[in-house]
Amino acid sequence: MQMSRVRIWILGFLLFLYLAGVLFLSAVTLHEPRESSYASKVLAEQKSQALKTRGLEYGISGLRPPRRFKIEWCSDLQYQNPPKDPIALASFPGSGNTWLRYLLQQATGIYTGSVYKDYGLLKSGFPAESIANGSVLVVKTHEWGPEARKPFSKAVLLVRSPAPAIQAEFNRQSGGHIGFASPDRYKKTRGRYWQQFVSDKLEGWKQMNLDWLYNFTGPTHVVFYEQLVDNVQHTLTVILEFLEVPISDRMLSCALERQEGIYRRKRRLLNFDPYTSAMKKRLQAEQQKVYEAIYNVASPAKRKR
Repeated sequence: MQMSRVRIWILGFLLFLYLAGVLFLSAVTLHEPRESSYASKVLAEQKSQALKTRGLEYGISGLRPPRRFKIEWCSDLQYQNPPKDPIALASFPGSGNTWLRYLLQQATGIYTGSVYKDYGLLKSGFPAESIANGSVLVVKTHEWGPEARKPFSKAVLLVRSPAPAIQAEFNRQSGGHIGFASPDRYKKTRGRYWQQFVSDKLEGWKQMNLDWLYNFTGPTHVVFYEQLVDNVQHTLTVILEFLEVPISDRMLSCALERQEGIYRRKRRLLNFDPYTSAMKKRLQAEQQKVYEAIYNVASPAKRKR
């Protein structure tokens, strides 16, 4: 009798342990996924918000922000004091506007501005980005038309051959100011995307340059990008004279030593020619029209009307 009671107590205790273990494991199994799901949701939201913030901060949704570069300036940058009448640095996108701004800031120690607010440039060498008044040396613009020209008293018109300018803009839209478009980007939709891009941008290239050339009534200095590349010192000196900025031999020499900077895209060769023969024919025809107009109307020198 005594043994039977002991066995019953042992069996009861074991049954209790078994049931307790089952209940504990059930609680853990049911509870853990909820915690894991919640944690995953929080992490996903944080990651999503971080991506949105980074994308908005640099003005391009979904893209990682450009690496920050430390630029060694020839002197501390400052605003013009007193301010002067605003001067446009007008160009079609992809024509070297940012690089020329960099050279001007190195050679003068004066900020350059822009009608845009590019957060990548704002944080990497151009703190006067979005300032479009006479407190800056020149104001970057890719716009044309009466309203675009109206605020400016003088203009530097930077012109680059359409083929490399359009390709540079294609690279910028795909990879930022110093990045590149992937080869697959040219072949998107069996090449129709690139073909339409070239057609649209070539028309814009022609309209933009001819509008400033024919319709801007203030003094205009035309600069060919290719001439700037071939002879930085002479071209930069002539631009500074047009801007009526005192030229310091020390600053100019320093600017020439640091002329490459970080905003001049390095050359990258594709293993194919993105321009078809038909594209090249049209590019050459439109370039000839614009260049003939420049030589007839302005020539790369100071123009006053």
